[in-house]
Amino acid sequence: MESCRMNFPPSQSRRHCGFDASGSHSHQATVSYSRFFSDRNHNTMQLPPNNSSIPVNEVYWSLVHKADKKFSKIRHLPFYYRNRLEYDAYFYKVFKVYTQVWKFQQENRQKLVESGLKRWEIGEIASRIAQLYFGQYMRTSEASYLSEAYIFYDAIFTREYFKDGGMFPDLGLATKQLRFISRFITVCLLLNRRDMVHHLLNHLKLFLDDCKRTFQDATTDFREWKLVVQELLRFLKADTTFMNLRPLRFSVVLDQSQSDSQIFANAKRNLRLRDAVLTSYHHNEVKFSELTLDTFRMLQCLEWEPSGSFYQSNVSKTAQNGTPSPTRTNYSQEISDPTLPPNPRKAVLYRPSLTHFLAVVATICEELPHDGVLLIYLSASGAGMCSGTTSISPLGFPCDRPDHSSGESKGESSNIHPGLLFGTHGNRGINCIYPSDLVPFTRRPLFLVIDSDSSEAFEAINGAEKGETAAMLLSPSTSYCSTTSDSSHHQSGSLFTIFLTAPLQAFCLLLGISGSDVEMDKYTKAEKLLSLSLNDWGLTLVTSETLDPVWAQIFGDPFLRRILLRFVFCLTVFTLYAPTFNKKEFVPKCLPGLPVSVLPTNAKCQNLVRQIADIFGASSSFIFSEGHELDENRHGDTDSMSLS
Repeated sequence: MESCRMNFPPSQSRRHCGFDASGSHSHQATVSYSRFFSDRNHNTMQLPPNNSSIPVNEVYWSLVHKADKKFSKIRHLPFYYRNRLEYDAYFYKVFKVYTQVWKFQQENRQKLVESGLKRWEIGEIASRIAQLYFGQYMRTSEASYLSEAYIFYDAIFTREYFKDGGMFPDLGLATKQLRFISRFITVCLLLNRRDMVHHLLNHLKLFLDDCKRTFQDATTDFREWKLVVQELLRFLKADTTFMNLRPLRFSVVLDQSQSDSQIFANAKRNLRLRDAVLTSYHHNEVKFSELTLDTFRMLQCLEWEPSGSFYQSNVSKTAQNGTPSPTRTNYSQEISDPTLPPNPRKAVLYRPSLTHFLAVVATICEELPHDGVLLIYLSASGAGMCSGTTSISPLGFPCDRPDHSSGESKGESSNIHPGLLFGTHGNRGINCIYPSDLVPFTRRPLFLVIDSDSSEAFEAINGAEKGETAAMLLSPSTSYCSTTSDSSHHQSGSLFTIFLTAPLQAFCLLLGISGSDVEMDKYTKAEKLLSLSLNDWGLTLVTSETLDPVWAQIFGDPFLRRILLRFVFCLTVFTLYAPTFNKKEFVPKCLPGLPVSVLPTNAKCQNLVRQIADIFGASSSFIFSEGHELDENRHGDTDSMSLS
């Protein structure tokens, strides 16, 4: 880290700032700073001259104090600041002052050390820089920021900047190291560097044990950090190697897509996914820090695989259980494809209040480009209303009325689910998101993914829009997993969300096939078959004359197209799956409806499920139309799969 040059001007925008285990420069990792500094800012950084009468240590700590103040301010700014240009301008100022701090301590390292500068204080500056990068990634979704955060965290960890080298243990320094490790783990999870995650987990457990022995008389309670370890273990148990056999991010190598010439020529508009709001709220849901398992998967699903055309699979036949594979490092992870388009921005909200959620959506809608689509992903339990004197409007408004229905039992009325519960049961109205809350935002193009046992309530949005017809994917109102477990939320996360992000793994989970049971040659064969078939279904929709314009206008976006085609696969699987056959509560819905050519009644769709089931020896788990006539009436109009 001592030799890491934070030179930000464009002329030096590709300086290497990475380190391998030995501390030498890594030629794979580079840092690009030119986005913050234009040519007119080149060489404008003013540092005190070395012959200044002001002592070096005073100059340094003055710069650190200035940097700390700006860091504190930007850390408390909302991620979804209304004036983006104003935020970017302030972000530039923060980076500029940290550039000064970093450069000054490099040029005056010996004098500063002699005057009392501690090694961990240098590490803290580097950690702040990493935090700035990570925060900017969360605001912009630019993968380069995430990689740059990793570079700094890795250098801090490798060179042990937070290791206590003094004669007496320092509780404050130990706490800083615990927080640093936790932040580094989050970055590694998002980069899918699972070998480093497991290494950091082991380091965290050992260091925590050492802290409990060393600081037995301290007032600090390390039980919270023990919960962090348990949280991470639970997260890794759910998000296994099997769940990540291929990238969840969109890979130009693995994910086939239609060319521009194949996209609808008669579509009135060609919209693109520009922004997404991702949030989930379930009791005791799997998470690490403020990243739940469901939002973690959706976040990746809406990004490009950074390696792009350089991607190389490192799947090993021995990596069939939940443990890390002993294969060599996938060096394509270190290479970014500069030809990739930018990622859509994502607002990941952890257990937001209703007002915060609405404020974020409103801000994004106000800034949405004319050709943009906003994706809103909501995963939460239903918010039931259980008052005998309250009725529910189609849009979820609670309406007071006299209870004249003597035939309706209290138990029946308590089963009404008008919305999603994003808080405690004690304050339902305050913590509920109703369909009516989203209607004002339908003045802009929306793509809604509702994963809840109350998803049916959001059908009321269809036809009530204020300008743009919303595209909606609604989960089954009943999860099949809930019939075999105490919780409706699957221990590996929502099965519906897994179908949209890792469809073949979801298929296996539905059949009870775990990672340790999967033979990799069979998995690879099924993966290729699924990929080709989804691409074929895409061509079918491209040539369809009955596809609703709502779907036609977003079909040119690779992320939304992939999610839609995976939804069709999910619908077909649940429709044909024997335990859920002819049970509409187990079947997802789509609004507006899709053409009959991609309905589960179509032979092409059934044939894919049959072939994949045959690969895994599970064809008897499905009911196909040759043996049993499908009940087409349960879809209503066979041209639509949106009706109940």
